[in-house]
Amino acid sequence: MRMLLTACAFSALALATGAMAQTVKIGVTVSTTGPAASLGIPEANTAKLFGKELGGMPVEIVVLDDGSDSTRGVANTRKLLTDEKADVIVGSSTTPVSLAMIEVASETKTAMISLAASAAIVSPMDEKRRWVFKTPQNDRLMADAIADHMAATKVKSVGFVGFNDAYGDGWLNVITPALKSRNIELVASERYSRTDTSVTGPVLKLMAAKPDVVLVAGSGTPAALPQKTLRERGYAGKVYQTHGAANGDFLRVGGKDVEGTILPAGPVLVASQLPDSSPLKKVGMEYVAKYEAQYGPGSSSTFGAHGNDAFALLAAALPVAAKSAKPGTAEFRAALRDALEGLKDVVYSQGIVTMTKDDHVGQDKRARVMVTIENGAWKLLPDTATQ
Repeated sequence: MRMLLTACAFSALALATGAMAQTVKIGVTVSTTGPAASLGIPEANTAKLFGKELGGMPVEIVVLDDGSDSTRGVANTRKLLTDEKADVIVGSSTTPVSLAMIEVASETKTAMISLAASAAIVSPMDEKRRWVFKTPQNDRLMADAIADHMAATKVKSVGFVGFNDAYGDGWLNVITPALKSRNIELVASERYSRTDTSVTGPVLKLMAAKPDVVLVAGSGTPAALPQKTLRERGYAGKVYQTHGAANGDFLRVGGKDVEGTILPAGPVLVASQLPDSSPLKKVGMEYVAKYEAQYGPGSSSTFGAHGNDAFALLAAALPVAAKSAKPGTAEFRAALRDALEGLKDVVYSQGIVTMTKDDHVGQDKRARVMVTIENGAWKLLPDTATQ
């Protein structure tokens, strides 16, 4: 009996050692060119910060550019899975591309961690979305923060202008009931394309409705266009943006026209301004310091942090999956999906995550703060509950 137990223990150890020695392939597709480049570049840069080890396991990270295009995103996903034999997919930067990639992830039974915002990426949960996770805050969580701030500051009417794609659709779907429940009227709704160079028509229609404030539902640098046009046309009301605008390129392109903007964002955007009691302050500041040491002062963004947080989830899940299967196999991909779904109390730069079978984001209100733009820089606003 002693010899049998010893042999079993040795076999278990050999299995674990073999799994640990096998390199995990991580495929990344993000938008380093195209309209979403200001999102994808810091995400790709962040991937480069990780070396050849993650969660105690050897890894190889392959990064491709999808050009902010859904067709290329799908092609990249297939290439990463077929040619590179990726065990997991990270990406893409935008909601439309991420939604298109879900089909491939579910078809191949490979876990995918999206870096895009819309709740539609992970809900309603079904057989396809059970393979998909994401690190950005759900737009519903952020819409409630915006609506709370509007209510606290006595806003009575809102004009909406958003992308004419899944991102804009998602935001209109969540902000409408959020405003209604707080007795705030949505008086106008307009749409525009990520690639538009003029939005004069939609802006004039918004202004004709005379809203107290305007909400722009865009991301990256294209989010600045409606706001600049509003200012050029003399609109003097407050402008709100979504967390899709929370990066330095938005500040650069918007310039003086985006001063005073109010938006929800991940805590990492103002990590140094968080109270010392926040468990997110240390993690956020560590990411910012690491990124800016490589890419320069002021270069970090919430979008790069979404990439960083995807790797934080993998660092926690990979060793768990490796206990039951070897990388490079269908069994490992399934085990990794299960390990991601089982994560609890993972602290990363944007929140504290506990996944469930029905919630593949796993965040709560600690994953958001309200900020404004003051003298060309982000400034943390007080919690609306204290106003």
